[in-house]
This record gives sequence, C-alpha cells and structure tokens, in this order.
Amino acid sequence: MAVSLDNAVIARLAKAGEKFEIWVDPVKAHEFRKGKDVKIEDILAYPGVFRDAHKADRIQDAVVQKIFGTIDAKKIAEKILKEGEIQLTTEQRRKMVEDKRNQIANMIARNAVNPQTNAPHPAQRIINAMDEAGVHVDPMEPAQDQVDGVVKAIKTLLPIKIEVVTIELRIPAQYAGKASSIIRGTTSVKRDSWGGDGSYTCVIEVPAGLAAEMLQRLNKITEGKIESKELKTI
Repeated sequence: MAVSLDNAVIARLAKAGEKFEIWVDPVKAHEFRKGKDVKIEDILAYPGVFRDAHKADRIQDAVVQKIFGTIDAKKIAEKILKEGEIQLTTEQRRKMVEDKRNQIANMIARNAVNPQTNAPHPAQRIINAMDEAGVHVDPMEPAQDQVDGVVKAIKTLLPIKIEVVTIELRIPAQYAGKASSIIRGTTSVKRDSWGGDGSYTCVIEVPAGLAAEMLQRLNKITEGKIESKELKTI
C-alpha cells in the first residue's frame, strides 16, 4: 500500500444502521473527494472494511454485501470516500499543518530572493513571517498551490520576490481538459487558446523551482505527450 498505517486516518460512513471505516492517506483522500484523478489503491492504507478501525474489528462480508452489493474493498472505499467523512485527531491535524507549513516555507526559500540584496531568505525566516502574519495553512491542499497566497501575506514583513519562468505548453486534445484544469489552478496563465483539433496551447508563468515538478505532473497526465518550451526567465 502507498501509505503506512502510522500516517493513515479513518474515513467513515454510517449507512443502514451500520458503521463502515477504512484507513486512508488523508491528503490523497481529500484530493479524491475534490475530483482529482487518484487511484483508490494509492489512498488505502489497508484493504479492509471495519466496524471499528481502531480495534481492527472487521465487519462481516455478509453485512458489507447486503449494504453495498459487493465485498470489493476498492469499490466500497470509493463510496465511503464520496459519501462519508474523513476523521482527523487534533494531533494529526496539528502535525499535518506543521509539515505543510515547512513544505511551503522550503519551497519559497528555494524560489524567492530579497530584491534589495538578491540573497535568498532562509526557510526559518519565512516561517517566522508566516507566524507573524497569521497565515492559514491548509493541511489538505498541496503546498505548491498555497505558495502564492503565503508570499502575498508576508510581503508586508519581508522584501521578497519569486523568481519566475515563462513556459509555452501544447497539450493534445485527449488530455487537454484535465491538464488545462491543473494548469489554471496552479500557475499564472498569460494567454491560451484551443486548436481546431481540441488541443490546448498556453503560455504560463511559474516559480522557477516548481517548474520541473509541474511539468512532471503534466507529463504523467499526458503520458509524456505534452510539448513545452521555456521562453524566458523573469
């Protein structure tokens, strides 16, 4: 399984007087609920359905079959994730927020400089500014998607500038819908257009240190069929 039980949380669904629980990766489960393309096997920490996950109290197959019409753990997990709730303890949430805050600060430290000196800001300085500015960190959202908001929030406390690259992308029609949604959600789109064949072309700006990660993500979605060209560095 993709996630260990040590890092998993419980997703729970109450149905027909019964309680059904599974162990899941909290971040991937959240992404799945938002409609992102995440495989169930990458979400499940254990391929079993429980009445009480903490006690490892497995629910009988006959009960599962009666309620869900199947005993396939993946199909049941999909229903629990779509209709149920994801449980986080206070300590789990605190740790996830702390980890995500550190990820964001490290991303900014890799990509940002002090425009007055052209020197980078250490990650701890960025964390201190985040705390002082009262920045809200969402433990479920990808760190990359929160960088811009954090930089805007701490600009009043730190002179800071993100180094940005401009990239032209062309995506084949069969992948264009899903890829364009990711592009619009994670980058600054300067201009774009749709071809007569359904392909999608755009020019985007993205932090220099995150460009490789974003292109890797798009390459995975498009099975390596994306075309990209760096135009300039700002």
